[in-house]
Amino acid sequence: MLVTRGFKGRGRREPSERDRLPPGQFLTPEFPVLTAGPTQHVDIAKWSLSLRREGHLLAKWSWGEFEALPQTELTTDIHCVTKWSKFDTVWRGVTVDDLIGAAGLTEAPLGFVTAHCDGGYTTNLAIADLVAGKAMVATHFGGLPLLPSHGGPARLLVPHLYFWKSAKWVRRLRFTAEDHPGFWESLGYHIRGDPWREQRYSGDM
Repeated sequence: MLVTRGFKGRGRREPSERDRLPPGQFLTPEFPVLTAGPTQHVDIAKWSLSLRREGHLLAKWSWGEFEALPQTELTTDIHCVTKWSKFDTVWRGVTVDDLIGAAGLTEAPLGFVTAHCDGGYTTNLAIADLVAGKAMVATHFGGLPLLPSHGGPARLLVPHLYFWKSAKWVRRLRFTAEDHPGFWESLGYHIRGDPWREQRYSGDM
């Protein structure tokens, strides 16, 4: 297993706490558990992750195959649309860039992704928010396997967007030509969800 040092930082100056906290957020040492439905419990022996282009299968990995892919560690801040933020969270998983490469692709085939999860949850993202070291499918938090309550065995992690975009129990990433609203987006949440612009709901800029 190869573990890389993590995503690239923004610059050399160490940001202050105020710099790191998006507008409207409060800092918490806790890791609140919020879901759109009941916690999913997945049998690792039956787990798989697939990449698809519209309805066509591009690649699929079992748990063992996924764990054998290059692993990346990341320390990052996370921000929930319910206004809590948690600093210096530590994750490990496989970057979306490495998944695309493992599927034999040199780049993402289409401009958007819908993440499909156990329990029926979906969320939509632009490819630009997933590649170039911006996102991973995470399997570990704080040096331990990710708990089911936090999306284990594997969740999408897109830390620069509000945390509803970091879909729990992810099982399929479907590349699409058009941006299709997911679960919360279809109920009025913002199509992108940038915490620094307070993009909480559909009318926010």
